[in-house]
Order: sequence, then C-alpha cells, then structure tokens
Amino acid sequence: MRAVVYKGPFEVAIEQVEDPRIQHPNDVLVRVTSTAICGSDLHMYEGRTAAEPGIVFGHENLGVVEETGEGVTTLSKGDRVVMPFNVACGFCKNCSAGFTGFCLTVNPGFAGGAYGYVAMGPYTGGQAEYVRVPYADFNCLKLPEGTEKETDFVLLADIFPTGYHGNELADVRPGDTVAVYGAGPVGLMAAYSAMLRGASKVFVVDRVAERLQKAEEIGAVPIDFTQGNPAEQIKEQTEGQGTDKGIDAVGYQAQAQGEDREEPAIVLNSLVETVRPTGALGIPGLYVPSDPGGPDEQSKKGMLMVSVGRLFEKGLRMGTGQCNVKRYNRHLRDMIIEDRAKPSFVVSHELPLDQASSAYEKFDKRVEGYTKVVLHPQAA
Repeated sequence: MRAVVYKGPFEVAIEQVEDPRIQHPNDVLVRVTSTAICGSDLHMYEGRTAAEPGIVFGHENLGVVEETGEGVTTLSKGDRVVMPFNVACGFCKNCSAGFTGFCLTVNPGFAGGAYGYVAMGPYTGGQAEYVRVPYADFNCLKLPEGTEKETDFVLLADIFPTGYHGNELADVRPGDTVAVYGAGPVGLMAAYSAMLRGASKVFVVDRVAERLQKAEEIGAVPIDFTQGNPAEQIKEQTEGQGTDKGIDAVGYQAQAQGEDREEPAIVLNSLVETVRPTGALGIPGLYVPSDPGGPDEQSKKGMLMVSVGRLFEKGLRMGTGQCNVKRYNRHLRDMIIEDRAKPSFVVSHELPLDQASSAYEKFDKRVEGYTKVVLHPQAA
C-alpha cells in the first residue's frame, strides 16, 4: 500500500510499504478515507524527536472497516469509524479510570500508545491506504453511514477532543474568561470548546495573522503578541485582573516575543501572569523529556525555567497531559451529528495522499493559509 514515510528532518515521501494484516482476533483493518496532518507530526518531521527514518506517520484516522478479526463483536465490514489517536486496551487500571491516553497494556514500559508516533508503540500510522486497529471494539467509534461531515468527524481523532481536554484540565465553566495561547488547530479547538462550554469571553494569543483572523471569526478576541506583552494586553481588557482560566496549546516550540528564536517556557510563564490568582491552567500543548533541537542544554533535557514561585504565590492549579480521547469523542460526535458543533472550520486544505510531501512543507512553514490539512488516501 502507499503511505507517508519519514525519511529524515524536513523530508517525507510516499512509498510502498507492507499491507497491514489482522494480527489478533480483536483487530480490524480500516480502509483510510481521511487522515489529518497534526502539529505533533511536525515535531517528528523537523527532527525534534528520536523518530527514525522509515516510520509511517498518521494518528488522526477515519475510514471504513474492511476486515474484522474473529473476536470482534460490535463492528462489521462496511462500518464507518474514527479512531482516537490513543491506542488503548480498555481494561487496564488507567483505561478503566478513563485515562486511555496512558494505557498500561499497549506499549510495555510506557504509559500510552499511538499510531505512527515515536516511542508510542509498534502501531503503523494511518497516513496510508489502510491501518490496523487493535482492541477494535474499544478503539473504533462508529459514525453515520455515507460521507457527510467527513472533515468534521476526522477531527474527533485528536484535535477537537484535545482542545476540549484543555478546557477540562483548566476546569472551564460557564461564565469564565479564558486565555488560549496558540491559534493553531488545537488552540482554535480549545477556544471553540471554551465557547461550547459557556465561557463569557475567550482571548486567543498568536502572531500569525490568518490564525488570529480565524479566532476572531469564531467570536474570540485576538491578541497579537508581536504588538506587546500578551498578558498585559489581556489584563487591560479584564479590568486588570486577568482571566479565570488559561490554556497552553503551543508546547515546547514556543517563540520568544519579538525575536526569531524559541523560548520553550515562555507560554507557561505568560499563562502564570495572565491568569488571576486562584485560577487554573490547562496544558494540552506538547512537552517532551528530551529535545535534540532545544535552544539550550537544559531544554534539550526537557528541563524548563518555569516561574514556580509565582505559580505558588498566586495559588494557581495546573493540569497537564495528552488527551484521553475516548472520554470525549462520543458526545462530541453527537454534537456534530446534531449540528451543535462544526469543528471543520479549521481545515484549510483537503488533498490526495500523493500531495503529502508538499503539504508537510507548507504546513511547517505556515504558508499559503495552511492551518489544518486532511489527506484522502482512498475514496470514501
């Protein structure tokens, strides 16, 4: 089958790779009709992880069940399904508690598994014509038949639940004011989710004009951090108090204000200053224990200079960690079905799989309006 294969920093290619097959009675094979490029994929694409050449990318996958293992009970050939990026067993201590992003079964020696991602287990990615789904009864979420709302539903694999997860981590409630740092796909989903949860006012911080415009279009207040300290800009619009809640949708590759260099802890420290005393922070943005491309020796080891003293002084609460997609995807799916949510507003490009190399390059450079790319390996 054809698949997106990592060749080395800033290079992917469409290559023929081995077809997946049923390996366990609980497996299904899915013919992939939509698969999205994620900002997390760019970390590997840029050589900022330990990913080795040859890995097949793709953890945001939707398609049609092509074959089922003999132990699968709730799925049949022809079912349209979307899979959480988390590969999870459904029965370990963490899965039973709802923490499917930290499954203890699927990736021995590590809490958590995912498709097509470094250190997340032996699960080939879905930026390909087919993908094997283990523990399929648990990991596949059924969708309505047909092709309607395809670009909405594919976002249930990761960024819509992840944006919503940022709000859960920050305990966003009706009437809250919220600051979201980052207007990429996850940041826009976090801002959108805050509105769905009843936030009274949502600020979105970024420097890319197209992204800030998109935030404004959904009703958020855009904050361009190149125009001044974002925490101070937000305080000026909240009677000097700051927001009730804050969400980091950027992670460790954050840009320093007014300079063309990275400052990995700047968003965390900005949130500490942005959120009022006794508020809460949600950190779904990615941080890693090692970063070969870090700007200094400490950040290369995943050690950042965070203002813990101010965090403590203000009595702020903080929640971190990748999204447990299964906790949210069913009710978010139903909101899409009932037209209560339409997350596909973030999708800028829908392309055939053969254009993946160009799409990665343009998405990485934030050019030509590339904000979220959905690839279509096969017809729906």
